Amino acid sequence: MSDHIKHECGLALIRLLKPLEYYQEKYGSSLYGLHKMQLLLQKQRNRGQDGAGLVTIKMDMEPGNRYISRKRSNSPQYLKDLFDGVFSHFNDLPPEKMNDPAWLKQNKPYTGELLLGHLRYGTHGPNTIETVHPFLRQNNWITRNLVLAGNFNLTNVDELFNELIGFGQYPKEKSDTVTVLEKIGHFLDDEVQRLFSWFKPEGYSNEQINQLIIEHLDVHRLLQRSTRKFDGGYVMAGLIGHGDAFVMRDPSGIRPAFYYHDDEIVVVASERPAIQTVLNIRYFQVKELQPGHALIIKKNGLVTEELCKEPLPKTPCSFERIYFSRGTDRDIYLERKKLGEFLVKKILKAIDNDLENTIFSFIPNTAEVAFFGMMKGLEAELNQIKQQKILELQQKNELTPEKLQEILNMSVRAEKLAVKDEKLRTFIADNVSRGQMVSHVYDVTYGIVQNEVDTLVLIDDSIVRGTTLRDTIIYILSTLRPKKIIIVSSAPQIRYPDCYGIDMSKMKEFIAFRALVALLEEDNKTHLMQEVYERCLEQEKLPIENMTNQVQYLYSQYTEEQISAKISQLVTPDNILPKVEVIYQTIEDLHMACPENHGDWYFSGNYPTYGGTRVVNRAFINYINNNDERAY
Repeated sequence: MSDHIKHECGLALIRLLKPLEYYQEKYGSSLYGLHKMQLLLQKQRNRGQDGAGLVTIKMDMEPGNRYISRKRSNSPQYLKDLFDGVFSHFNDLPPEKMNDPAWLKQNKPYTGELLLGHLRYGTHGPNTIETVHPFLRQNNWITRNLVLAGNFNLTNVDELFNELIGFGQYPKEKSDTVTVLEKIGHFLDDEVQRLFSWFKPEGYSNEQINQLIIEHLDVHRLLQRSTRKFDGGYVMAGLIGHGDAFVMRDPSGIRPAFYYHDDEIVVVASERPAIQTVLNIRYFQVKELQPGHALIIKKNGLVTEELCKEPLPKTPCSFERIYFSRGTDRDIYLERKKLGEFLVKKILKAIDNDLENTIFSFIPNTAEVAFFGMMKGLEAELNQIKQQKILELQQKNELTPEKLQEILNMSVRAEKLAVKDEKLRTFIADNVSRGQMVSHVYDVTYGIVQNEVDTLVLIDDSIVRGTTLRDTIIYILSTLRPKKIIIVSSAPQIRYPDCYGIDMSKMKEFIAFRALVALLEEDNKTHLMQEVYERCLEQEKLPIENMTNQVQYLYSQYTEEQISAKISQLVTPDNILPKVEVIYQTIEDLHMACPENHGDWYFSGNYPTYGGTRVVNRAFINYINNNDERAY
């Protein structure tokens, strides 16, 4: 993705099912869990660049001993800083103590059997240490301590916040993370109190009741009650002080979660390849947590996947497939190749089938797999051209070894044209000078383009704002003096805001929306925007389940091709000679390439939850009112 946007967080949970002595004896380290957690977070570092955190819980500690340890970092080298701090507690220990699990657990932090790690990619709000997960809700009752970390955005925080006030709470801030923590915490307190009240008349002592609560706490019931009104995309992981743990996924399966367990360990992560790498296991051994379900790990080691919210039609975020998740997942890798391959026919039409005078490349590096797919499709088309030429010469009895060799030598021209200069910084006060510097964030490869003859085709993951294209990529490519520049997006046009975890909440930032507005202005149809604005205001008066996306009506005025043509104009810098064309993936081909991941609301406007529909209408209201706030 050439446009930088912030997106989903990553999480990792580990539960060691054996005593620490087991891992010391089998793997040679009592810190087995910590090492695995470090690797899990490292292999998912693409999911968070604002900070990282870790919480560990020791089980069965005597009262008076610390059993929860937390470390967080938002430094530029957050993972290094996080684990340098954790492992600093063990650096100077002699071997006899490092090899003594019982001593370590009694005397050193981060030696628990339950570990929860998080990578933060904050889409909104400040990047302070207080915003880094995991969050703690502390209590002197061990069963009321709650740790929470997640990859989520809720669309109805206002409603949930007001419900907390109705419970009599006085939340310290209004955010989805704190609201979720306090909502689950409220019902955790309620469940604990319910069990206490159940067992107290039976004559048990308070200490005995505490143990009975640990044994009988119904995590499934707790999650059903606390998440009943949640609307959004989420995977949330929680640890309870005594050792129960859970990971719950939203009913639409918007955010990803995978897990593996055997008799030694339970591991949950946001991405499947991380688990495969860390545990050296096969693809089919890793399970996907199903939508609306929770993986519940009881203190006694029982692991179950249980339905907590009735699943909705499964609509996992397609951006995970296009861009966000690491391409080392087998399915994602193959899907990205298909995304590139499905664009070939549009590309050939745009270049008039002139492969001889066309150079193909990609920007940025994350588009490389789609580029491989595009090249595969182009080579298949070229083979058909070769076959046709050979058959024609055979029919004319003109096929000679020289002509055959000439045909066989035909190839698709692929080059590395644009390379991002990661070290270029633009700390210049003068805006004009800074603009000139920004245009050179990418370097180009000189000497391979035939001036005013060759067409350049570059594939990108997606195009959100178009500013990087206009100010940097297309400008610098034009210095190579091609006849034409074609930018190909492996994603469809991004038209609608996201409210489930991606930093795309303001409609004015989308190049597709700006193109739509420009077309309406050119065609004297701006009165339609006022009409839609008034309909959006009327929608606010309806029950949320009756709301519909009013902005879709504006897009229905034009074809995809018309909007793409206007986008091509908007991303063309002033005073360049090559013609610029932007080609987009279709939603239909996206679904064919990613058959199990139909979460396409950014492209189609079809939101999987009621809250999403409310958000898109509010986002349009904000646009008309020149209100720069997000709509949820």
